[in-house]
Amino acid sequence: MNVTDVVGAQIGRPPRAEPIVVAACHLGLPVVIEVPPVLDDGTPFPTRYWLTCPLASKRIGRLEGIGGVKQLERHADSNEEFGAALDEAHARYASARDAAVPPGAEHAPSGGVGGTRRGIKCIHAHYADHAAGNPNPVGAAAAPFVEPLDCDRPCVVATATSVELNPSWREPR
Repeated sequence: MNVTDVVGAQIGRPPRAEPIVVAACHLGLPVVIEVPPVLDDGTPFPTRYWLTCPLASKRIGRLEGIGGVKQLERHADSNEEFGAALDEAHARYASARDAAVPPGAEHAPSGGVGGTRRGIKCIHAHYADHAAGNPNPVGAAAAPFVEPLDCDRPCVVATATSVELNPSWREPR
């Protein structure tokens, strides 16, 4: 299966740039892709690591749905070590992404994880950064609620004409 088609099926639309898989599940499917800081059409894109795994996305969606962003922001505000680690993650993320901006790019993205300068915009982006192997306290805090990514069947399948979400895929218990 073509990675672009797999990622398109996982996220429900064609990716806006050629995906580079930086983390995969035990079934060999993408969990996180790296996105260029400037898309093919010149659009700046602040999100360096994009979560594609439907299982991880579903589980993080639950965390966000019960107020996880606000809870983690309160924790960052009240816990000096966690807050400093979050600031460091934003700075590292922005620096690495900015270093990848092509010379002569008309526009460049800004901000840290998920394009935010401070705080937490989206747990998905922080978890993707963490799953890509980077130190991210928000992603690390979310990981016990997301992992293991232990599907017993692939989330996508190839048909005669395309790659699609697997209709028999279910969240493992």
